[in-house]
Amino acid sequence: MQYGTIPGVTKPVARLIQGTVMIGSSKLDYSFGLLDDILALGGNTFDAAHIYGNGDNERTLGRWIDARGVREQVVIITKGAHHNQDRRRVTPFDITSDLYDSLARLHTDTIDLYLLHRDDPTVPVGPIVEVLNEHLAAGRIHAFGGSNWSDARIKEANDYAAARGLTPFAVASPHFSLAVQVEEPWENCISLTGDQGAGARRFYADNGMPLLTWSSLAGGFFSGRFRPDNLDTFTEYLDRLCVQSYCYPANFARLERVKQLASIRGASVAQVAMAYVVAQPFNVFPLVGCANADEFAANAAALDLALTADEVRWLETGERR
Repeated sequence: MQYGTIPGVTKPVARLIQGTVMIGSSKLDYSFGLLDDILALGGNTFDAAHIYGNGDNERTLGRWIDARGVREQVVIITKGAHHNQDRRRVTPFDITSDLYDSLARLHTDTIDLYLLHRDDPTVPVGPIVEVLNEHLAAGRIHAFGGSNWSDARIKEANDYAAARGLTPFAVASPHFSLAVQVEEPWENCISLTGDQGAGARRFYADNGMPLLTWSSLAGGFFSGRFRPDNLDTFTEYLDRLCVQSYCYPANFARLERVKQLASIRGASVAQVAMAYVVAQPFNVFPLVGCANADEFAANAAALDLALTADEVRWLETGERR
């Protein structure tokens, strides 16, 4: 496993961050076994959220941490202030309410890295930055960032912090993968892919802010299950999102190039797609949702599959110098 650092987080952070949306109290043996296996493979960093499983996700992660006595070993990332069907919830009140819920569910006094799960660009950043700094000063969180916050809003928030001597956002968590996100899966989804993401990619490459990129394998697009001739056969919600977001001719052409390079490099298709993500000029920590130890080990191996600049260019465009 490779590790990196995130400002404010006092422990090494695994470059491959394991999501926990698949764990739950109804399958405790599986959940504890999966988390045990990930930690044994060096994956010390786990991503949760206030909204996942209506809280059961965080409760299960907290029970495992307690049962194993590993709080000092693991890095807890959790997210709050997700919108609901009634209103947008990126407010000081909702941030505070969700944070206290998460602390109780996770059985901890502090969150290593706290992310705002969504943004509301219609509200000013000042009160958001202020309340996050209040929780930081109180020791409830060690660092904070934004998931699905645009680079412009991140910059606005950090400029506000700098002008007032406050701590800025430490990380951003947008979507990024080799497959371009053609249609967003939900409103105001922030992706760094394609021409529309070029400015943000330059911004993060220039400032070095850590990026916790989600759906780095494009929601299963690189699994081989999706083909141009079977897209109307998928009925499950997440599969339909993959079809909607990624299943377009240009991405299928990229998939064919990934297959060719995987054969040449003696790697799997998913490993080459992951290696593309970590080959970028920005400071990336891919988020993955591995269902078992073998999947996590394969993704971890991809961190060491160094692609050349020419290979990266060819995967993107089909052109070589």
